Amino acid sequence: MNPDTPKAVVRRFNAEVIQNLDRAAFDELMSPDFVNHSAPPGTPAGPESMWNTFEKVLHPALSDLEVEVLDQVGEGDKVTSRKRITGLHTGPLLGVPATQAPIAIDVIDIVRVEDGRYVEHWGINTLPAVLAALRAR
Repeated sequence: MNPDTPKAVVRRFNAEVIQNLDRAAFDELMSPDFVNHSAPPGTPAGPESMWNTFEKVLHPALSDLEVEVLDQVGEGDKVTSRKRITGLHTGPLLGVPATQAPIAIDVIDIVRVEDGRYVEHWGINTLPAVLAALRAR
């Protein structure tokens, strides 16, 4: 796959940024004008809020964090991915103390790529259900 295609950019982002927490890759792959259309209402929707999610929410909570892209479809400048983020819950996750349980967050997202960089994102995930299950333990 050509490394400049939108699908390759999204795969690289998932591996290098989300899974490996590589700030240099994030800066290279994220447009300064990026908008996360799935940000919770009233919260920032720019690039730094996305980095904050990876650096301050997911990685401190999940050891051995991995991202597996299960399906990916691209058309034009948009890429839709179905992926799974897994890890061991060894740190607090959005107010839920560590349980040492293995967890999996399923995600479907759409990313618009322009000039090899993320410019827009829309997504849904199972994090609320995962949090509810952890709280019920």
